[in-house]
Amino acid sequence: MRILSWRLILALTIGLSLVSLASSWYEIRAQRDALRRDLDSKAEVVGESLAGSAQLYLATGDRAGLEKSVDSSGNSEHLVGVGIYGRDDSALVITPGLNASLPVLTQLLKNAMQDNRNISVFTDLRFRRVHVLAAPLHATDKTVIGGILVVHDSGYIGSEIFRIWGRVFVRMAIQVIVIVGITLLIIRWSLTGPIARVAVWIRALRTGQDAVRPVATDLDVLYSLAGEVGPLAESMQRARAAAETEAGLRNANESQWTAERLADYVRNRLGKSSLFVVSNREPYIHSRRDNIVTVTVPASGLVTAIGPILCACNGTWIAHGSGDADAEMVDAHDRLKVPPEEPRYTLRRVWLSREQEEGYYYGFANEGLWPLCHIAHTRPIFRASDWEHYYAVNRKFADALIEEIAGEENPVVLIQDYHFALLPRMLKDRLPNARVAIFWHIPWPTPEAFEICPWQRELLDGLLGADLIGFHVRAHCNNFLYTVDRILESRVDWEHFSVKRKDHLTSVQPFPISVELPCDIPEARSNLTAQEERSALFAELGIEATFLGIGVDRVDYTKGILERFQAVECFLERYPSYQGKFTFIQIGAPSRTRIKRYADFQLEVEAEASRINARFKHGRWRPIVFLNRQHNRHELEHYYRAAHVCMVTSLHDGMNLVAKEYIAARQDERGVLILSRFTGAARELHDAIIVNPYDISATGESIAQALKMDSEEMVERMRHMRRSVKEHNIYWWAASLIGALCDVRLEQKGDANSAAPDYVSGVR
Repeated sequence: MRILSWRLILALTIGLSLVSLASSWYEIRAQRDALRRDLDSKAEVVGESLAGSAQLYLATGDRAGLEKSVDSSGNSEHLVGVGIYGRDDSALVITPGLNASLPVLTQLLKNAMQDNRNISVFTDLRFRRVHVLAAPLHATDKTVIGGILVVHDSGYIGSEIFRIWGRVFVRMAIQVIVIVGITLLIIRWSLTGPIARVAVWIRALRTGQDAVRPVATDLDVLYSLAGEVGPLAESMQRARAAAETEAGLRNANESQWTAERLADYVRNRLGKSSLFVVSNREPYIHSRRDNIVTVTVPASGLVTAIGPILCACNGTWIAHGSGDADAEMVDAHDRLKVPPEEPRYTLRRVWLSREQEEGYYYGFANEGLWPLCHIAHTRPIFRASDWEHYYAVNRKFADALIEEIAGEENPVVLIQDYHFALLPRMLKDRLPNARVAIFWHIPWPTPEAFEICPWQRELLDGLLGADLIGFHVRAHCNNFLYTVDRILESRVDWEHFSVKRKDHLTSVQPFPISVELPCDIPEARSNLTAQEERSALFAELGIEATFLGIGVDRVDYTKGILERFQAVECFLERYPSYQGKFTFIQIGAPSRTRIKRYADFQLEVEAEASRINARFKHGRWRPIVFLNRQHNRHELEHYYRAAHVCMVTSLHDGMNLVAKEYIAARQDERGVLILSRFTGAARELHDAIIVNPYDISATGESIAQALKMDSEEMVERMRHMRRSVKEHNIYWWAASLIGALCDVRLEQKGDANSAAPDYVSGVR
């Protein structure tokens, strides 16, 4: 409907403008001709009034009378000058404003005397538009005895025409605005409004909510559609009831997803196909420390989920080799077998130059796409050079993929995150038989926000090369489909959440990522109570306190760290009894410090913590402890188990796994989670205290609510959230994603218009 409105506005504007311009052109042309005729007549009158006396004085040789006659003519409006000439073209009397030596005037006068007739022309005189009248002077016997020149300034005609055009454009703009406005109001009252109200009715029927039937006038607009909605709603309700019954029977026998179950599931789904994973970050990093090469595993849920799959099917992981000893560990084809302790799959490293890494990763991906997709009020920066590096790196990864996939009949490719938006199309164009999925780990913005990007069409077209695009939540899927519908020529199927472009169908589905539970992590278990953990941490940090709050984030402007500190300050102001007792520990891992915005934000966080501490601290107590370094998974578990409160107050986030990590660590079913409504996790963890991080006062109150919460409510909330995380852990996420990819591709082969499966398709 929005596209229709814009098309109508454009058509009306162009049509009205053309009609107004055509009619105005004829009117203005007539006005110009009238002004010219008026000036020509005025020159004739001046010339005739002078000619009588000039001929008499010229015949008698009265030079003084001739000068007096010419001087008396200077009161005419717009008159530049008058000249009287003898038969030999010699100037007898010339007014000061006229230069008799100009060739154009001399020639006009000669022609007039030679032809014995008046000549009237418009011409340029010294960069000035003028009207010239040249006329012969006669003796009593009608012989030519001289000539007269009358010159008027005609520039005022052009000025008047310009003013008329100005009025025309103002009138035209007012007409366009009024007519377009009336048209849009008619569309809104007669079409858009009724459609919107009927859509609300249909949505209520679809979701099983109380539905109020629109008024008859609304349904008249969509008469044929309205007749089908009632039966459709009944069918949907019956299908929903059947699905719930089936799900209840299935869940009764459902067990928790584990790495082993995931590996077995994916092995069966892939069959003879091989799996290829692409990500910017590699699962194993080799670094040289004191002439010794060490290997580290990034603290990433992605490594946890994808590792078992690749081990099960002997797959390949393609990633940027970022470690300073990475090149020493690969073979001639830039490959090595991992995990180091029991090699099961292949890691293919792709090398980037310093310029490529700066432009592709720090530039376009993290100064452009990251702030574009996060509503955190930081302006995206788009540079043509960064885009060129982004394109080149995506092409380099595509080449590496093609090389690795060589010989595979039906490869399955899983691409990770916003670093590779162009890769699906590059791969699909060269390997149409590949099953390709991309998972977008960050939010997808609204269409209006995404239109900021100069290369919006290229990014969308690149993503739509995939068979399956995954987001964390349905809202991000909706935003993506709205963006595609607005920017690209394609067919969006809202019923099946798919896009058809260039005869290729792409399914768009939510896959909420999660974490693994401590029962799968032996080292995460602890024999210490939460009180003992807190005492040990406080002693290690050299502070005295009773209550502990924790925040774990990269130092990123999207995480709401400054607002979190201010909420702690507000809490201590309103509840002074907690001063000296409550300490908030912010674990902030340095992030992308080579980008100025991140380096500046690091300083802002440190300054805010220092300001609040200077205001409240006394003795060995500090309200805020900022630990600005990387912490491994084992260290974080201690803080999670010890904290009374965990604050996850991102300003905008795709999922935010810290919330789920905190829940997974609380085997004692204690602790309270304060969670931003702007995280994907808030759509699953309803038993958290949901806050608006921009509302500092309300967030501060949530800390008090958490600390005062009675144990029964605390346990009940945590138990519900742990059940959710347990049932939908990281292995369930990976199984859902791989299973949906296999289903989408198989269905597309048989019928391009068949329904795309839900993200839990095939997962039991």
